[in-house]
Amino acid sequence: MLRQAWCSPDIRRKNKLMNLERVLEPEVMDTLAEAHDYDCMDHNGVNQTFVTDLLLAGDVGTKVLDLGTGTAQIPVVLCQQDPHCRVMGIDLAAHMLDLARYNIEVEGLTDRIFLQQIDSKDLSMESESFDTVMSNSIIHHIPEPLVALTEAVRVARVGGLLFFRDLMRPATAEQVVALVQEYAGEENEHQQQMFDDSLRAALSLAEIRHLISSLDLTTQWCRPAAIAIGLGSRVNRCLEGVSHRKCWSTDGSRING
Repeated sequence: MLRQAWCSPDIRRKNKLMNLERVLEPEVMDTLAEAHDYDCMDHNGVNQTFVTDLLLAGDVGTKVLDLGTGTAQIPVVLCQQDPHCRVMGIDLAAHMLDLARYNIEVEGLTDRIFLQQIDSKDLSMESESFDTVMSNSIIHHIPEPLVALTEAVRVARVGGLLFFRDLMRPATAEQVVALVQEYAGEENEHQQQMFDDSLRAALSLAEIRHLISSLDLTTQWCRPAAIAIGLGSRVNRCLEGVSHRKCWSTDGSRING
């Protein structure tokens, strides 16, 4: 059984009731084939929904950090819809960033989207540097996601926005197969396998709730969607360290990769 150091015994007992245990996939998708196939998959609906809901969450400010930016599809959509923001996109995968640079140049956004090859678990950035820290589908790639989330909280300014979305692990292998057919049935075999691997590597709802509680956040509400969970929060920090109140909520848009 995969060791999950941040899971309480209660969470582990609940997971035993699920037939499908978490199986990690490689943290970095860094072959040319993976980058190409990922970029060619149809993420348009997912990306548009992500940006729409992000903007509905409130003012994103002018300094946005995108963790696990991949080929920068979401920063492109965000900058097309918000003329004021600038985005720093980070990823560990060099081939992903190569395609991201191409996408940014094609859309004429080289003056607003910037890229760096950085580990989201060890951000080389000052605390409270960004108005918004966002991420789509990075959590399931990380064996111990708490480290990356803690870093995200650190670099978000007081009153800033944290906006994360990711897959939710299905309860059974049969559900994985059904979801792959529903959302990636027209993709090639490699693309379908990538989606299958991602679903199996994702967290359960119980695990993500426990993860949020580990961050000492006040959970407003958590509910599952079909295959996705989302986290959105305004960060309120007392600079003197007297009190901390951070509220996360989840919403229900579907994510397919």
